[in-house]
Amino acid sequence: MSDVYSPPTDPLDVIHSDHEILIVNKPSGLLSVPGKGPHLADCLMTRVQEAFPTALLIHRLDRDTSGVMVFALTPHAQRHIGLQFEKRQTKKTYVARVSGKLEPKTGTVDLPLIVDWDNRPRQKVCHETGKPAQTDWRVLRSNSDESRVRLMPKTGRSHQLRVHMLSLGHPILGDPFYATGAALDHPRLMLHSEELRLRHPDGGGGVRFRAKAPF
Repeated sequence: MSDVYSPPTDPLDVIHSDHEILIVNKPSGLLSVPGKGPHLADCLMTRVQEAFPTALLIHRLDRDTSGVMVFALTPHAQRHIGLQFEKRQTKKTYVARVSGKLEPKTGTVDLPLIVDWDNRPRQKVCHETGKPAQTDWRVLRSNSDESRVRLMPKTGRSHQLRVHMLSLGHPILGDPFYATGAALDHPRLMLHSEELRLRHPDGGGGVRFRAKAPF
C-alpha cells in the first residue's frame, strides 16, 4: 500500500437521504473517518458533514473498500441504528473478486480474528485470543484465475472478509495487506459493500439500500 494518501475527488454519491438517515456510496481509496495527522484529514465523514452538517457516524468501511455506508442525521437515528449494528440485526452483503477458483460454490468461514500487533493494521486468525468471526460466501462465477463472490458477514471484525478469504487460500484481488504477486497487481481492492438492510429509525420498518459494484 502506498504511504501517500491521495483520495479520489469524486463528488458525494448520495443514494438516499431523509429526515433521519443518509446513505452514501463511498469510493475506494477514501478514509471513512480522519486518520492521524493533517495529511489524513480528508475523509467521507468530513465531506458528508460539509453537505449535511448534522451527520453522525454509525459505522465505517476500510479505506480501500467501496460501497454503501449509512450516516445518522439525528442523535436518535445514531442510537437506533448503532444498536442494530451492535446486536447484529443489520444485514450486509459485499461483492468481491478473489484469486483462484473458489470451491465449493457456497460455504461459511468461522475463524476468530485479532490484530496482528507486529504488523498493524493487519489482522490474523487466532484460536486462543481471537474474537468470533463468521462469513458466509457464495460464488457468482469463476474461472481458473479468479472468482466473483458474494460475501455475507455475520460479524463485523476489522479486515474480516479480507482475512477470511485469505484463510481459504483465495485473497481478495488488489488487497495491499494480504494479496501477493499477480493477485496484488490490480488498480484497487476488489471489495465492495453492495447492500445494507436495516430498520428505519422512524417507525422501525425494514429498508434496503444498494450500490452496484464498479468492477
